[in-house]
Amino acid sequence: MKTLLMVGTRKGLWLGTSDEARREWSWSGPHFGMEEVYSVLLDQRGDRPRLFAGTASSWLGPQVWRSDDLGETWAETPNGAVRFPEGTDATLASVWQLQPGSAAGDDRVVWAGTEPGAIFRSTDHGETFELVRGLWDHPHRGEWNAGFGGQAFHTILPHPTDADRVLAAISTGGVYATEDGGASWHPSNTGVKAEFFPGERNYPEFGQCVHKVARDAEDPERLYLQNHGGVYRSDDGGASWTDIAPGLPAEFGFAMVAHPRRGGTAYTFPIADAGARWPVDGRARVYRTDDAGESWTSLGEGQLPDQYFAAVMRDAMCADDHDVSGVYFGGRNGSVFASPDEGESWSEVARDLPDVLVVRAAAVA
Repeated sequence: MKTLLMVGTRKGLWLGTSDEARREWSWSGPHFGMEEVYSVLLDQRGDRPRLFAGTASSWLGPQVWRSDDLGETWAETPNGAVRFPEGTDATLASVWQLQPGSAAGDDRVVWAGTEPGAIFRSTDHGETFELVRGLWDHPHRGEWNAGFGGQAFHTILPHPTDADRVLAAISTGGVYATEDGGASWHPSNTGVKAEFFPGERNYPEFGQCVHKVARDAEDPERLYLQNHGGVYRSDDGGASWTDIAPGLPAEFGFAMVAHPRRGGTAYTFPIADAGARWPVDGRARVYRTDDAGESWTSLGEGQLPDQYFAAVMRDAMCADDHDVSGVYFGGRNGSVFASPDEGESWSEVARDLPDVLVVRAAAVA
């Protein structure tokens, strides 16, 4: 079993390979040099793995690329694949998210989240995508604003046992959910604050700047959320949220990653605040909970840098699916750190890359 590590940046994609020990890495790249790579997906359903990359070119615009040989060669999706239809008065800026469909559904389904804020769905394994009109036509959409990094659906979480249920999150608009395959959507933000709203609208129905949501490995109704200011858990599929920030050095951050197999375990990378946007006191630390947010443990003392003035963005942190899970994060300073043992030990596996936007990793046969 080998390991594939995918690092998307402001100027291209790098692919790292290692064995199951994940101590030594070899790299290829940049793929798509001078293109922004916001999203990557290794989809291992079906007969063979397919690698996707969502890129944005200043000259040619956004594109979803695909590879059936783990990045040796790439092909464009036909006609750009992800495009707003005529009459929507919208132009695609970037593809922020690529996610496989539910394990309970058709293994050819792939979801894409975009800027401006929209979700697209493919039913032919990424050959073509169709705009999910139920969300695009939602009456709230006209009131969604753009976060500091733009307006994008950066979280799409298909339910593992019910293909009709999908949870999504946008900056800024909050969490939305569907129970009918995308035909209709409703906000799902009860208990999540929007500290930047004036007056008494601190807990609005929608409008929150949610940065990332992750689903628990064992309980699909349990979710973990990193907000613009706040860290939360839901035990009812997103219907309500509980504060789990106590024990962390800061409420602000972007990343939230659930352990791929162990329930109650999740990782985050706290950042001082929206003004500084670097770790508290400049000390890079990953925090892990093993009890669904009741307590947090700091990871990386003596191994992660103490002079680290860079942010780790919402999709620039992940865990692989080996028996002993690896954890990874990349910074806006172009450094990538990896732990082969669930956060207990760390090493820098790449440096001096462009600004890291997305990191994904997986075990590959």
